[in-house]
Amino acid sequence: MDQIAGVNRALDDMLVQLGGMVLRLSSPLLTRTAEERCALACSVRQYAVCAARSADPRVHRLKSELEATIRPHLRLVASR
Repeated sequence: MDQIAGVNRALDDMLVQLGGMVLRLSSPLLTRTAEERCALACSVRQYAVCAARSADPRVHRLKSELEATIRPHLRLVASR
């Protein structure tokens, strides 16, 4: 049982590192084209699938941050 817990911790640590890398790549300076944004969205979705099975709060926090990077930014438009 201790081996399984150790494997789970190692996987969670790897997910945290991977999430950090994807988060750095989500910068608007790095993902300027539609193709790059599409690749980012794909990476975020894949990360979310892996994170769903994790119990580590760091993984879920990163999942939320990553999902926020691919949401469209809404602008408030005032009309007269």
